[in-house]
Amino acid sequence: MPVLCCFAALLSVWALCQAQSDTQLPPGTPAIQLRLAGDKRKHYEGRVEVYYSGEWGTVCDDDFSIQAASVVCRELGYVEAVSWSPSSKYGRGEGRIWLDNVHCTGQESTLAQCQSNGFGVSDCKHSEDVGVVCSQRRIPGFKFISTLTNNIESLNVQVEDVRFRAIYSQRKRIPISEGYLEVKDGGKWRQICDAEWTDMNSRVVCGMFGFPGEKGYNTKVYKLLAKRRKKNYWGFGVNCTGNEASLHECKLGHQVELKGNLTCEKNLPVVVSCVPGRAFAPSHALGFSKAYRVEQPLVRLRGGANIGEGRVEVLKNGEWGTVCDDSWNLKAATVVCRELGFGSAKEALSGGRLGQGMGPVHMNEVQCSGFEKSLTECRFNRNSLGCSHEEDAAVRCHVPDMGFKKRLRLSGGRNPSEGRVEVLVEKNGSLVWGTVCSESWGTIEAGVVCRQLGLGFASNAFQETWYWHGDGSADDVVMSGVRCSGTELTLNQCLHHGKHLQCPKGGGRFAAGVSCSETAPDLVLNAQVVEHTTYLEDRPMYVLQCAHEENCLSSSAATATQASYRRLLRFSSQIHNNGQSDFRPRAAHHSWIWHECHRHYHSMEVFTHYDLLSLNGTKVAEGHKASFCLEDTQCEEGIEKRYECANFGQQGITVGCWDTYRHDIDCQWIDVTDVMPGDYIFQVVINPNYEVAESDYTNNVLKCRCRYDGHRIWTYNCHIGERLPHKISKPSHSS
Repeated sequence: MPVLCCFAALLSVWALCQAQSDTQLPPGTPAIQLRLAGDKRKHYEGRVEVYYSGEWGTVCDDDFSIQAASVVCRELGYVEAVSWSPSSKYGRGEGRIWLDNVHCTGQESTLAQCQSNGFGVSDCKHSEDVGVVCSQRRIPGFKFISTLTNNIESLNVQVEDVRFRAIYSQRKRIPISEGYLEVKDGGKWRQICDAEWTDMNSRVVCGMFGFPGEKGYNTKVYKLLAKRRKKNYWGFGVNCTGNEASLHECKLGHQVELKGNLTCEKNLPVVVSCVPGRAFAPSHALGFSKAYRVEQPLVRLRGGANIGEGRVEVLKNGEWGTVCDDSWNLKAATVVCRELGFGSAKEALSGGRLGQGMGPVHMNEVQCSGFEKSLTECRFNRNSLGCSHEEDAAVRCHVPDMGFKKRLRLSGGRNPSEGRVEVLVEKNGSLVWGTVCSESWGTIEAGVVCRQLGLGFASNAFQETWYWHGDGSADDVVMSGVRCSGTELTLNQCLHHGKHLQCPKGGGRFAAGVSCSETAPDLVLNAQVVEHTTYLEDRPMYVLQCAHEENCLSSSAATATQASYRRLLRFSSQIHNNGQSDFRPRAAHHSWIWHECHRHYHSMEVFTHYDLLSLNGTKVAEGHKASFCLEDTQCEEGIEKRYECANFGQQGITVGCWDTYRHDIDCQWIDVTDVMPGDYIFQVVINPNYEVAESDYTNNVLKCRCRYDGHRIWTYNCHIGERLPHKISKPSHSS
């Protein structure tokens, strides 16, 4: 009997089978199998490998084409090919190079039908191994049938879909975390006999549906229901190790003898019950928890566009650092995902794919069993050095289906990533669509909308949308007074007015709108540069006239004489763009403001805030910096500078570059003339008004401890983030 196999899920080992086709292959067509191989890849891309004559081998890139790639992808069960790559992009294969000079029309059912030099006839090296990228969409109902014996033990289970079928009392709960487990095979939903079912199987199922763990359930209820229900069992058991990313990767268990109503007679259909992560746990009061909060403070995700993804950062000795991608794999990524209240990992990303971090690289060559409670329990190489932030590891996790996208839509935009924001609300007992009042609407609120819709980051927030013709029936304002912190999973979780709406301008043309982007910049200050360059300077008032005109001095300067001196706390700022797209001023070039005294343009009137705070947080002195010349002062190796403002050119900071505001330029200071001796907090905030969208605002704040004795100043313990470290070291720098 043919063995059913499964969708090769993310980073699954292989698609090891041949497509079942209604049309018979011409007599004499060689029997082959295909798989996609190579490290650090997604399941739908990789090096093309062919199993022929009892041996796996590769395909040479000579004469390969997108038509040949399409044949490969369809043979593997994908709808089409997106692209192909020459020169062993996915690493060099081993063994024979089975095919060379492959010519396909694109209509062939198998790569074996394409013209070539013949199997094993090649003058290529493995440096010429070809790779393909397939569309992620699967051919509906596609099945694999293994017709060859090849001593490969990892034949997987192929089913068309998997679901929880909740019992009536559970169906209105969001998310659905418990029910009969059913697989779709041959267009019909079927149950699995629980004769061989294990906790490891349940663990995998919960992980693929976005839940960190499994739990027990009321067996009496399901036994009672099982007696009343008509059952339709699947013909196989399942055998998971517990580390698979989804059920599709598990091996087949024993074959189940199908005997109608007598099938699985001594047992029951499989039921799985999962534990939702804290952010998704149902609550009688709120429907779900108010905002996402990490359960374990030792690990966090940063820089991700959507919930459940980001760069992995670890807290060690009071300092956050990153994880190197050497040996980074799905087991380690899954430990992170489950630790943070998500399901198993969909992808283990490498190469700083979700932005580069700052500070130390805390872990390298991480090795996890997959069952650790925290990434900090995994083994790693404590002596491995030399890992740069270009190798920062990241994850994408399975998250529960909360139905968030159904409650929100964008209308009237030129593409699916922009438009007027319309929300679904209950009004007079029925659900209606309406607009959001644009008063106080900003980048933070727009970011919550983009994340809720799975569209990434906000690139712009709009307070007028007259140029987007939305659904006329949804013109009425149904939500006003929206204020978000940025951590919310949905717009409805943000603070907003209740039943009594307040929106003087109304909706329609003044409704809130957004445009979303898959990538965003991420500005981060270099804490060490600030700490090592602080010093005091006494400067005469008569040379500070331009700075005074631009409000860079404290209020007492208004009555100061020209001969008097101002005491300035000076320092350098080195501002890195660690994101995935360039940082550009929101205002277009034509609307920048010319400042005659300094003779330069301001592209952002408020680019940074500089403050000196008392230990209880009261502001005692302040400064501010406009962006008069945002440019690439320096870049990482291999990255070219793109922005050199020179007072008339384009302004911005390229990904992988940084802009340095030196300590000796005007306004690069805090006026501390009126400050009394004592202990203070020195704070710098970049992009304080969130004028430009970023992937992470939590790293826009730099804080230092500061001691001033009336003559000298010591700055120490500079760090990125909201809170000061618990352990305060002694002052180490003075001027």
